[in-house]
Amino acid sequence: MKKIIMFYLQNCPHCKNAERMMSELIEKNPRYKNIEIEKIEESKNAKIASTYDYYYVPTYYVNGEKIHEGVPTIEKIENVFKKALV
Repeated sequence: MKKIIMFYLQNCPHCKNAERMMSELIEKNPRYKNIEIEKIEESKNAKIASTYDYYYVPTYYVNGEKIHEGVPTIEKIENVFKKALV
């Protein structure tokens, strides 16, 4: 199982929706509960964020590969989770 790194902003409405969708997916699929998700708040961790290539939040990386950037959907987040399980 691979770790997910999620970049977000605290007041971003898309990030809040992504958090809600992640919770829904974890509730529906117990396999997702064991995935390690490192959440990095971009404005509080600018040095770390600047070492990654993205523009929009939320952004998800799995094993160093950008899987999703920008407006989330439940399908896109589930794809991130599935990539972490492989």
